[in-house]
Amino acid sequence: MSRKSKAMRYLMSGILALGAAWSSAAQTLKLPLHEKVVLKNGLTLLLMEKHGVPIVSMAAIVKAGSVADPAGEEGLAAVTAGLLRKGTATRSAQKFAEDLDFIGADFSADAGADFTALSEEFLAKDTDKGLELFSDALLHPAFPQAEVDKLLAQDIDGVKASKDSAQSVALIYYYGYLFGKHPYGRPEGGDETSLARVKRDAIARFYEVNYTPGNTILAVAGEFNAAQMRAKIEQALASWPARAGTLPAISAPAPVKGKRLLLIDKPDSTQTFFAIGNIGTAENEPDRVAIRVVNTIFGGRFTSDLNEALRVESGLTYGANAFFDSKKVPGAFAIYSYTKNETTAQAIDLALQVLAKLHKNGVTAEQLASAKAYIKGQFPPTIETSAQLARTIASNEFYGLGDDEINQLEAKIDAVTPEIAKQVIAKHYPEDNLVFMLIGKASEIGPAVQKYAAQQDMRKISEAGFWPGAAGSK
Repeated sequence: MSRKSKAMRYLMSGILALGAAWSSAAQTLKLPLHEKVVLKNGLTLLLMEKHGVPIVSMAAIVKAGSVADPAGEEGLAAVTAGLLRKGTATRSAQKFAEDLDFIGADFSADAGADFTALSEEFLAKDTDKGLELFSDALLHPAFPQAEVDKLLAQDIDGVKASKDSAQSVALIYYYGYLFGKHPYGRPEGGDETSLARVKRDAIARFYEVNYTPGNTILAVAGEFNAAQMRAKIEQALASWPARAGTLPAISAPAPVKGKRLLLIDKPDSTQTFFAIGNIGTAENEPDRVAIRVVNTIFGGRFTSDLNEALRVESGLTYGANAFFDSKKVPGAFAIYSYTKNETTAQAIDLALQVLAKLHKNGVTAEQLASAKAYIKGQFPPTIETSAQLARTIASNEFYGLGDDEINQLEAKIDAVTPEIAKQVIAKHYPEDNLVFMLIGKASEIGPAVQKYAAQQDMRKISEAGFWPGAAGSK
C-alpha cells in the first residue's frame, strides 16, 4: 500500500516545547535560530537547540523518493525505507526493536515522491544510544531476505486490500491519471505488479546509490548543546564515506488541456468518490502564501465554500475540500469529495458551480480577514515540538526555503488583498481545463457523468495496478 500519507509523518512528542515559536512581546511568529553545517563527508547538518523539554528529535531527508524508482519497480524506494529497521549488520529486526523500546525511542522511515524521510526521537539522557541506533539503521541495513519477502508480501496484500475501500485509493488513481507518465503519476508504494518485481538485489542497489551523505539532510532539534551534538553526530557517522549521490532529473509536468474523465468501476459501491483538478504548484511557488489564504476560503477548512455548499447546505456529503499537493516541481490540485451514487452528478455540478463562483466573484475583505485569522491560529501549534521543528527545517532546506518562510509568514498573509486573491484564482485555479477521476458503480453513475468530458476512460478496480498510462506501467 502507498506510504504517501506517511512520507513526512515525523513523531510528535505530545509535549509542547517551552519558549514556543511565538514572541511574547510582539506576538509574532518566529522560527528559533538554528545552525547549519556541511560535514566533511558532505552531509548537511541542521542543529536547533530547544531547551525546556528533555527530548531530542532527529529528522533526516534522503533526496530520493518514488521518482527514483526504476520503471516497472514502483515501490522500491518505499520498500527500501521500510526495511531500514528490519535488520542491520549487527542487529536483527527484533533486536533493533528491543533496543529502541529499552530507551523508549521511536524510529520511522517512509518514502514519498520527492524524498525518503527518517525520524527518531528519544530522551536527552539517551542521546548516545539514540544516535547509535539511528546511525546503525541508516548506515548498516542488512536487508535480510526473510524480511524482504515478508514486507513485500505485506505490501502486495495491502494494495489488494486497499481497493476494498475507494477512499483509500481514490487519490492514487487520480494522480496516475493526472500525471500520466510523469514520475508523480507513480504509485509511491507500488502496486501488485511492480512490487512482485522487486528483488533484494535491487533494494540493496537503490540503497547504495541513493543513501549517501551528500544526498542527505539531517536536522536535530531539542535539549542539547549544538557543539557537543555536532561532535557526537560526526563520531556516529564517521564510517559513512563521502559520496554525492545521483539525483534523477525531474521536469515540471505539463498542465492538462481540455477535459478528460476516468471512471473506476467498483460494482459493490453505494457511493462515488471523486477528484477534480489539474496540475497545481511547486513548494517554492511565489504565490504560495496567497494561495493558502484563498484555498482556506475555497476548500481548506470546515467552513469553506465547498464544504458549506456540498455538506452544510445541500447534505450531499459528509465532507468536501480542495488542496494543493505542492512538491519539488508542481504537484496536484484537486477538489475532493464523495456522495451517494444517485447524487453523483448533483454533487459534481455543485462543486463546479462553487469553483465558477470563485472565479466570478473572487473573495471579499471579510472572507480574507476570517481566513487570515484562521491560518494564524492554526499554524503555530504545528511548529511547537522539537519533532515538528526538526521536520520543518529539514523540509525547508530540501525545498530551498529559508527561515523567512516562517518568520515572514504573518506579514505575507496580511499582504493578501482581494485584488491579489483575484489574480491567484485566475492563475492557479483551473476552470476550463479539468481532469475528473471517479470511483463508483459504473452501471449507475456512468451515464450521468458522460457530460463532463469528451475523453472518457474506464477501468475496473479489480484490475491490477492503478492506471496503465502512469510512468513505468507495463
